[in-house]
Amino acid sequence: ADGNFGRIEATTERLVDGLASLAAQAGVPAQIAHVGSMFGCYFLRQPDALIVDYATAKQHADTARYARVFHALLARGVYTAPSQFEAGFVSLAHSDADLEQTWEAFAVALSAAGPLQDL
Repeated sequence: ADGNFGRIEATTERLVDGLASLAAQAGVPAQIAHVGSMFGCYFLRQPDALIVDYATAKQHADTARYARVFHALLARGVYTAPSQFEAGFVSLAHSDADLEQTWEAFAVALSAAGPLQDL
């Protein structure tokens, strides 16, 4: 896509790629994806889990880790969807500085979130 929609999608892709890279570096199993300007992040109970629908989300999503990361991000000035069952959105207002702040806060939040949820 060209124009504003293309710009928003490219920004969303950069955001998601950065988040996925940080999760991998931290050894935190995550499934992070986007479509257009909409994105979502699931933390997984097992590294090889795959979420494809609500049933597998209920089965594999580490909701406790998500809550800890959400609050750690919020404490650092980054507001995301309060539940991993919701979507986040990127807009034209989001700058490179906003992405950098989000990635920095996400890296800290991941380390503060602790180990995998016990099953």
